Amino acid sequence: MSYNVAIDGPAGAGKSTIAKAVAKKMNLIYVDTGAMYRAMALFMLREGVNPQDAEAVSTKCREADITIGYEDGVQVVYLNGENVNAYLRTEEVGNAASVTSSQSAVRKKLVELQQALAAKSDCIMDGRDIGTCVLPKAQVKIYLTASSDVRAKRRFEELAAKGEPCDLTKIKADIEERDYRDMHRENSPLRQAEDAVLVDTSDMTVEEVIEKIAGMCRRS
Repeated sequence: MSYNVAIDGPAGAGKSTIAKAVAKKMNLIYVDTGAMYRAMALFMLREGVNPQDAEAVSTKCREADITIGYEDGVQVVYLNGENVNAYLRTEEVGNAASVTSSQSAVRKKLVELQQALAAKSDCIMDGRDIGTCVLPKAQVKIYLTASSDVRAKRRFEELAAKGEPCDLTKIKADIEERDYRDMHRENSPLRQAEDAVLVDTSDMTVEEVIEKIAGMCRRS
């Protein structure tokens, strides 16, 4: 039986950063489910499909082949054979993904792929519903969070470091709006699994969070 770690939590909590580091430390395969949903959103935007149009999204998502591979040890997301890593982290794609990821046809297609990956590999997955829906039998479950102020500041500093124009007030508003959408969507809303451990990173360094979660993996 494979060994699985599930990390859930709201946007900007540092799930991807932590999951990647723990995967390296514990020799696990990292599966970035958020990147898969972002790839689907990117596909919809490129095809001119309104993310809010559930019927159009349901029909069009059948044409999207989204897979994960590794190039030189780095995870790569392929959309219909194209490496789309460079396009997945824009605000436009992130907001579109929050809308399309709530739609049942999109979730069904991607969850099947994620479960197949987990069944054959020792892996760590992060997202919004990994511990509750995708990997309900994961040996370790974590709900990673931080205050909206802290998450907005982190995102602001990340964008500023890249030289991108950004507004802290707008970033915080976007994060809180995304939280509300994710927590109130009909399909697989964001929530802490009953058997997940809550880890609030607001006052923790990245290194402290990595060590805490790695320690949980060692004890399981």
